[in-house]
Amino acid sequence: MKKCLVVDDSKVIRMVARRILEELNFEIEEAVDGQDALDACNRTMPDAVLLDWNMPVKSGIEFLRDLRKTDGGGDPVVVFCTTENDMSHIREAIEAGANEYIMKPFDREIIEAKFAQVGLL
Repeated sequence: MKKCLVVDDSKVIRMVARRILEELNFEIEEAVDGQDALDACNRTMPDAVLLDWNMPVKSGIEFLRDLRKTDGGGDPVVVFCTTENDMSHIREAIEAGANEYIMKPFDREIIEAKFAQVGLL
């Protein structure tokens, strides 16, 4: 079973994403901010990361840059899931190492399509 780290400061978003991803046969770990996520990755590197942009302590983009510098940090497929929808944010995310980008609000169909597109399903 593949493991997905869901990183969002919103408990509701984490809960919705968890439900969808568990239905898609992922084992889920949750993180409340980028630092929490980095700590989780240092314990066990996930196969995928569903990542919010705007969070306290460490933002999603800061987490992604740090993740890609760590040992094994190039392996997880990172899908940004955020309200930031302008081209500059999308470009910055891709340049930092994101594999795909989902706009909030999302549903199962969107997550399933994006995860299939990047080879996770």
